[in-house]
Amino acid sequence: MATITELKCAVRETLESRGVLDQLKARIRAEVFSALDEPREPRPQLSHANLLLNELIREYLEFNRYRYTASVLTAESGQPEAPLDRQFLANQLKVSEDASSKSVPLLYGLVSHFLNNGDNGAKVVLRGAAVGHVAPGPDV
Repeated sequence: MATITELKCAVRETLESRGVLDQLKARIRAEVFSALDEPREPRPQLSHANLLLNELIREYLEFNRYRYTASVLTAESGQPEAPLDRQFLANQLKVSEDASSKSVPLLYGLVSHFLNNGDNGAKVVLRGAAVGHVAPGPDV
């Protein structure tokens, strides 16, 4: 007869091998953050820009298997549980993709573009007006 310790180890190994253990931990962490959230303070409505930014970050996190972090981002930000369609994101960002770029998160492609396509070392000028479309977080 197996001991309790052996049984715990077997269950843990089975859950880990199926990838379920990380999902359960991430879900528990997200629920704890949700429970600790101050229910009287309404969450600020996500601006369109924040929705897109959060989705780019979530896609990156999930690609790299940072599932705990992705679940906490979703819980804290109020981002919809279901990911946004990638083609929708690309259209919103006015990005066109080739077959190879579709295998990695859009954020990789955006960073690669800026690293590799500079005009002879010229810097890209960011305008403050774009920042005005991003709603500040609750702590700002």
